[in-house]
Amino acid sequence: MLDAIRAFVPGCEQEERDREVMLHFLATNPDAYLRSNTMAHMTASAWVLSPDAKQVVMVYHNIYHSWSWTGGHADGQRDLLAVAIREVQEETGLQDVRCIYPGIFSLECLTVEGHEKRGQYVPSHIHHNVTYLLQAGDWGLRDKPDENSGVAWFTPAEALAASTEPWMTQRIYRKLVERTKEYL
Repeated sequence: MLDAIRAFVPGCEQEERDREVMLHFLATNPDAYLRSNTMAHMTASAWVLSPDAKQVVMVYHNIYHSWSWTGGHADGQRDLLAVAIREVQEETGLQDVRCIYPGIFSLECLTVEGHEKRGQYVPSHIHHNVTYLLQAGDWGLRDKPDENSGVAWFTPAEALAASTEPWMTQRIYRKLVERTKEYL
């Protein structure tokens, strides 16, 4: 993963700065892929295009109370593409997904506010996140009630309008929409 992050060419200042933070974090934290590192840990997300590449899938996230991309914790797994695919399958019900961009599509350091999960308090921390561009081979979606209360296909414009997290919309989702224009 270190080599993949080193090879990633940042497309904006946010990615340049976050890339350096992430490389330092990985070099100095042997537990970087584990949630037991309560200050920060590695995560993976996916920006998933529909089979016709005209829409993206979003889930209504129960913790953030917003429509968002799919993603989750590495939990010891160092293959973050495998983590991103696993999370798409778990959170959306889509089973036929494939990576359509070679390597990392985007990266970002994301703040996570303290919250309750499964009856336990989780303190505020950072997700060092790697994003992949995937495409679904089918349209079938289903909710995952312990994490989301909705899963739907959105046009890129609808996805931006649906998210109620201003920073994510302005800095992350807008960036992803711009980068996927050649696929849409």
